[in-house]
Amino acid sequence: MLAFIIRRMMQSAGVLLAVTLIAFVMFRFVGDPVNQMVGIDTPQAEVAKIRESLGLNDPVIVQYGRFVWKALHFEFGISYQFRQPVTKLLAERMPATLELAFTAAGFALVVGILMGVYSALRRDSVVAKVFEAVSLVGVSLPTFLIGILLIYLFAVILGWLPSNGRGQVVRIGSWWTTGFLTSSGLRSLILPAITLGLFQMTLIMRLVRAEMLEVLRTDYIKFARARGLTARAINFGHALKNTLIPVITIAGLQLGSIIAFAIITETVFNWPGMGILFLQAVQNVDIPIMAAYLVMIGLIFVVINLVVDLLYGLVDPRLRMTMRR
Repeated sequence: MLAFIIRRMMQSAGVLLAVTLIAFVMFRFVGDPVNQMVGIDTPQAEVAKIRESLGLNDPVIVQYGRFVWKALHFEFGISYQFRQPVTKLLAERMPATLELAFTAAGFALVVGILMGVYSALRRDSVVAKVFEAVSLVGVSLPTFLIGILLIYLFAVILGWLPSNGRGQVVRIGSWWTTGFLTSSGLRSLILPAITLGLFQMTLIMRLVRAEMLEVLRTDYIKFARARGLTARAINFGHALKNTLIPVITIAGLQLGSIIAFAIITETVFNWPGMGILFLQAVQNVDIPIMAAYLVMIGLIFVVINLVVDLLYGLVDPRLRMTMRR
């Protein structure tokens, strides 16, 4: 098991190195950072001084090594637009994005599994047909349209929930803020979390339903019924457990996608997270923020994939024995 973990970590390090190379190329060759920092009337001597202070006159390999070294210490320079350290800007926005992403992922995982199991066990019922219709709507409609419809229904017509912002938050420690501890924060989180997690919920629901129906037709389920096991033991102790491997894969990858692509949801609900910060960076060609966001998303995906690989061993004993060997 230890050798398996070490091998996966070495592969993850290689992936992160490739991500830093892509981020460096974007940072170094997409526009001139000095032109973003000076005005038209700036003397050439001042421009040359700034270029020398930034190390842009060094060889490319030296600049890349410096970029990787700073990335290891979570240093990505100064934002051209905000004139503040990029790490500080991301740290201020990260709690909002992670809170929204994990809430949406939890909603998608729990509701998706429950709907998928029910649709498989009661596939001819009216409720199962409704679940299938909801899944089609969730897959077909784009995220921004779902968000706008939810705002119109629950914020404009019914007036039950707020339509934008994060609500009142509580500061925990030096930089973490959360809305879980206030009523306005929880109410503000409901609509964006449902909007962001609805597509993933439908994927999980359809996957669980398909896998569950396939497992229920296998021979060992028939033998379990012949042995006189209860329906609960068969459905949840045997069938559901054997459907979790593809569900874990999809849930892990979708969690990374939720964090990476929360930009649309944050824009629709004016959610003060990293997505809006990245969108502003793209609009203003703020390369340090774009490069840091790329490296951070790459790190998140690598960590999630490593955790998913380890969870395989907990779910499937055959994979656990393979890891040990």
